[in-house]
Order: sequence, then C-alpha cells, then structure tokens
Amino acid sequence: MDRQNIDSAQPGRLRVEVRTVGGSELLAPRGELDHHTAELLRVPLDGALDAGRTRLVVDCSELEFCDSTGLNVLLGARMRAEAAGGGVHLVAMRPAVARVFRITGADAVFTLHDSLDTALPG
Repeated sequence: MDRQNIDSAQPGRLRVEVRTVGGSELLAPRGELDHHTAELLRVPLDGALDAGRTRLVVDCSELEFCDSTGLNVLLGARMRAEAAGGGVHLVAMRPAVARVFRITGADAVFTLHDSLDTALPG
C-alpha cells in the first residue's frame, strides 16, 4: 500500500510502503516525517494494530528527517503494540534521524536493528 495524501498531509514529502512479511508488518517511510506528514505514517501503523498485527518493523533507511511529532507517532505505536504483546522494531536509521532518538532517549525504548535481515524473523 502506498499512501501519499491523507487529510492535510503534504503529498510527496513522505511516502509509506506497507506490506506483511511473515508475522511482521513492514512499514517503509521515505522522506520527511514531521508535523505536516505524520498522519501518513500514523494511519498505517494504527491500521496494522487495529488488524491485530502487533510486531511492527519500520525500515528507516529512506527516512531523511524526523521531528518530535514523528517521534510521538512511533512512541504511540510502540505503546499500543507492547500493550498487545508485540513491539516496534526500527531498522537502519540514518544519522540525522538516529540523533533525534539519541537526544530524546527514545533509542532506549525501541528495538533497533542495523538491517532488515536482523529485524525480520526468518
């Protein structure tokens, strides 16, 4: 599923590809995750959780930017996933995005992976 435009989100600044891989929901945001585009990631995260998929893998390799709104979207998904016995796994964060997680301490509450090979059980 490619979502480009939800409500007031700015199309083209963030694209999110979603697919199911085994028991995991794999989400691959590409572009900038911020106040204007956060719904483009929130909607498929919520959709996966609402459908009972609680192991969420977010491939951050093409995520160029993440602000506090984007971070809060991921933290909200993490709380819901963990409450249902699952979790959120973040993969291959670029240095600029990893810095936001490190500064806020959020890197300590997510499961981080260097590659999809380690994030997806197989």
